[in-house]
Amino acid sequence: MSGRGTVEQEPEFVAFVGIDWADQKHVWCLQAANAARREDGELEHKPEVVEAWVSELCQRFGHGPIAVAVEQVKGALVYMLRKYECLHLYPVPSTMTAKMREALYPSGAKDDPRDADLLLDLLLQHRDKLRRWTPDNEATRRVQNLVEERRKLVEEKTAQLNRLTGYLKVYFPQMLGWFAKLDTKLVCDLLERWPSLEELQAVSPGEVKKFFRHRRGRHGELTEWRMQGIGQAMPAIRDRAVIEAKRTVVQVIAQLLRTLLEGIATLDRKIAEAAEVHPDYFIFQSLPGAGAALAPRLLAALGSQRDRYASAEEVQKYSGIAPVTERSGKKKWVHFRWACPKFLRQSFHEWAGHSIAQSVWARAYYQQQRRRGKDHHAVVRALAFKWIRIVFRCWQDRVAYDETRYLRILATRGSHLTFAATAASM
Repeated sequence: MSGRGTVEQEPEFVAFVGIDWADQKHVWCLQAANAARREDGELEHKPEVVEAWVSELCQRFGHGPIAVAVEQVKGALVYMLRKYECLHLYPVPSTMTAKMREALYPSGAKDDPRDADLLLDLLLQHRDKLRRWTPDNEATRRVQNLVEERRKLVEEKTAQLNRLTGYLKVYFPQMLGWFAKLDTKLVCDLLERWPSLEELQAVSPGEVKKFFRHRRGRHGELTEWRMQGIGQAMPAIRDRAVIEAKRTVVQVIAQLLRTLLEGIATLDRKIAEAAEVHPDYFIFQSLPGAGAALAPRLLAALGSQRDRYASAEEVQKYSGIAPVTERSGKKKWVHFRWACPKFLRQSFHEWAGHSIAQSVWARAYYQQQRRRGKDHHAVVRALAFKWIRIVFRCWQDRVAYDETRYLRILATRGSHLTFAATAASM
């Protein structure tokens, strides 16, 4: 059965897995198709660990379909696993597992491995009573996959940029002063053509000036300043063995960066096209500070299935924006949530930061908290916490965000932000 209850042809599964989830570690039990022996283990609740575990499973079973029963209808683990094509999820309500445990083990004893075994039994013997998880519609999955792939390219670009910076510091540090950003087509072109100071100074000033003019247009003063710097620069080192090796690798990195920049630009165009035709995009496009970069990421975060999250609180926790409260005896402390999808948390955090300049009440809240001595990032996370409640309601109701309307609501509630926002806008 699918998530909507329609009959579908079930694939021939190559393996079956039961996972009993927990906040920190998940217990799993696995049985390969046509095998009687079961395997079990623990899985730490971290996206990186989950991804490595799933990759190992997919490679082991030749990327064939794997049925997975999870004692969680909604929540972080389900959302982590849903993006893997080889996994077919069967979310199991905890009440179903509890009833089965009560029937089979009336003593009431409970331990995690037994729960994972029960989930696997359900999957093997009563799969017809479970509902397979239904993925988002094609329009949403298109945005989600494009956004995810762009993130991977950006991470790769960052890694190559750090590597390039490290190499230039050794033998060609002047580049770091002449260019505020190294991840540009201009810098890639220059380093591919002249990867060392010696080669750059060996070229006539006219040729170098022509190079800059063709790529930067009207930046005459900046070009003259760089030309002067090139003429006066002294080599950082003169060890030919080191320079030869570094310059060769720098040329390769420049080529890689150029390709990555082009790939990111291509994905940006495709993301814009996919987002524009999505029926929910107007909601995220209306959010202050979201813009062309963050609106598709927020759309991908919430998806298209309104019943996926029971409340805004689930989104706050899953995204990592909500802090973690721990207690031990009489002590209580609140700390940053580490076990969460980092890209999702980053998306909400970045958006909240951008909203400060675009939203009157957000700016008032930020300034108020900063005056109280709160750290910048702590305030931005707190702001993101508030924003999630708002965008969740807009998403549920399928309406665009209206700043004027929200300010009226704040005024009706007598919120102190109303007065602060009025003062901030004057």
